[in-house]
Order: sequence, then structure tokens, then C-alpha cells
Amino acid sequence: MNIGIIGSGHIGGTLTRRLRALGHDVTVTNSRGPQSLTDLAAETGATAGTLEDAVQGAELVVFAIPVKAVPELPAELFDGKLVIDANNYYPQRDGDIAELLDRSLSSSRWTAEHLKGARVVKVFNNIRAPHLMDNGRPAGAPDRIALPVAGDDVQAKQVVMELVEELGFEPVDAGTLDESWRQQPDTPVYGTDRDAAGVRQGLADARP
Repeated sequence: MNIGIIGSGHIGGTLTRRLRALGHDVTVTNSRGPQSLTDLAAETGATAGTLEDAVQGAELVVFAIPVKAVPELPAELFDGKLVIDANNYYPQRDGDIAELLDRSLSSSRWTAEHLKGARVVKVFNNIRAPHLMDNGRPAGAPDRIALPVAGDDVQAKQVVMELVEELGFEPVDAGTLDESWRQQPDTPVYGTDRDAAGVRQGLADARP
């Protein structure tokens, strides 16, 4: 699969490494420009590119950037794209965003509203980067970690769930983007390594 990754920090860098190791074609970009990604590209065989390079030919695009940066992106670039939202809203970093502070919108719904033409799926936001790097396990392994996957587009969600499987994690359908608040920070599944039953229970136990 041709995958674009926006952001080269903990999660973006980890997904670049993992997805390249699985044989996917990855173009990675960040706000500092391709020259800042020389080492990551050399290490992984990924392409360091501009935002346009990462998105235009991609079958799937990963957002691993601060939430506050989303409105700065050219929304039309993402028309028709399958976008994985791995972001979390942290007020101390992202500033006061009224709809997210009062939780009238999930952060993924807020992101989707900025990218009207994209098919947004929420995943990879609740797992620590080192665990995403090292703790994938084959299907049926007793210590396999499950990851919640939320989205409105059934087909897009299925593609993403298959990618989660390929990475060695158990995908759990977490409902729509409006329900994705159940996997945001300060919920039972955030930052934990639960199995599928544990993720389902944690999603059910979440409170606004």
C-alpha cells in the first residue's frame, strides 16, 4: 500500500518504521521539511517529502501531528482520502479549543469537520509508541494487544482494521467518530495494553 505519514515524532516515526518493515511504500513529511527527515529515510527506506508528496499518491494518510496544526492543512488536498487520525488533544500543547474543552465534539469529529472530503478513522492514539514498535503479536497470541478503531465509513474502517491486524494488534470496532471520545486521553483504554475483551469493557466504562 502507498502510505503517507504526516508527522515524524513518536507515533509518526514508529509507524514509518513498522510499515516500511512490512513492505509498504511510505512517504513521510513534517513541518520542518524533507531535509530534517534524512536520517529516518536512510534508516527505513521511506521517502522524505513535502506534504503534497505524502498525500497526493497515497491510498492512506496518517495524521500524527499536534491537533492545533490540523486547521493549517489545505483541506482540499485530502478530498477522497482515507485518513487515520492518531492525534490526541492536549490543551497544554494545543491551546483552548472550545468544542474539545467542553467535549461537545470528539477530537476526531473536529478533525473530520476540517477535512470535509476525507474518510477519517481514529486509531493508534491510545497506545504508547514503544509498545506500537515492539509489542505486535500474531493472531491468537495470549498477550496480543487490542486497539480501538472508530470511524463512520464502514469500508474505510475495514481497511484500517486490516492494517492494524498486519501490524500485530487486535482491532476492536469502537463505533463512529462521535463515539471516539471513549478512546481519548483520561479514558480507561488510553495508554493501556488491554486485550480485545478489555478494550470493549474499557470503551463501555468510559464516561464523558
